[in-house]
Amino acid sequence: MNNFNFKEGEILLINKPLYWTSFDVVNKIRKLIYEYTGDKTIKVGHAGTLDPLANGLIIICTGKFTKTIDQIQNMPKEYIATIELGKTTPSFDLETDFNNYFTINHITTEYIKKTLADFIGISEQLPPIYSAKKVNGKRAYEFARRGKDLDLLPRKIEIYNIVIEKIDIPFVTFKVLCSKGTYIRALARDIGEKLKSGAYLKSLCRNAIGHYKLEDAINMDDIKKFFDKCN
Repeated sequence: MNNFNFKEGEILLINKPLYWTSFDVVNKIRKLIYEYTGDKTIKVGHAGTLDPLANGLIIICTGKFTKTIDQIQNMPKEYIATIELGKTTPSFDLETDFNNYFTINHITTEYIKKTLADFIGISEQLPPIYSAKKVNGKRAYEFARRGKDLDLLPRKIEIYNIVIEKIDIPFVTFKVLCSKGTYIRALARDIGEKLKSGAYLKSLCRNAIGHYKLEDAINMDDIKKFFDKCN
């Protein structure tokens, strides 16, 4: 544990808790690295944002390894998602209140299975306005939270696989393996629309980024103990 060299570069796998932002994690680890090394110049960055209402794997790169961030961001991502059918929110998750309700009487288990399978492959996805996507130098959510209209362009994504874990209508839980740039909240929206209803993302956990796994990650509750062992 005492062989860590944060300036030369380390890759830390972190289990981000609910309600933390990705920047909260970066700032906490930057502070601990300073306490551990006394060096404020060490670079610290994350390889892919995870929404505050999602938990799971976030990768932190330090020192010279921050140059690998783009490479890691390009890796496939695996998530476990639960959506609720028949309701929508402006943010496509629970950041905002419900704004519309839809019938789900026509939705069956077989209809759900067929619909989710249709999403596998390459498609154009419209990002959520409540997202960290940059528009004119600002994050899209900054416009959304001020009630300003914003036209976002669709982007090409790929869903490599979807495996349904549980169907208990109106709730559907599935595992999805997808490309960089895929918004699972937007996928929830699109699933709801394709089912001729509505849907929002109730919960989300990122299980993997490429070959990096959540099971190998450090919990934030244990991060101070981790750094104490580095001394």
